[in-house]
Amino acid sequence: MDLSSINWALIAPIIVIQLILMVIALIDCVKIERTNGPKVMWIFIIILINIFGPIAYFLFGRRVE
Repeated sequence: MDLSSINWALIAPIIVIQLILMVIALIDCVKIERTNGPKVMWIFIIILINIFGPIAYFLFGRRVE
């Protein structure tokens, strides 16, 4: 795979958004007292399932009290 053929103008914003979502979700998951399900499971989901993991955490994992 030749990295010089990749259009970084399209890929870079997606990577930045994904990293920001991941960091915010991880910080929130660690700081929040309770989640819907085990925290360790949500941490793995946030890290391993690129953009959709953090989104799933914010939609289904946070327990709003």
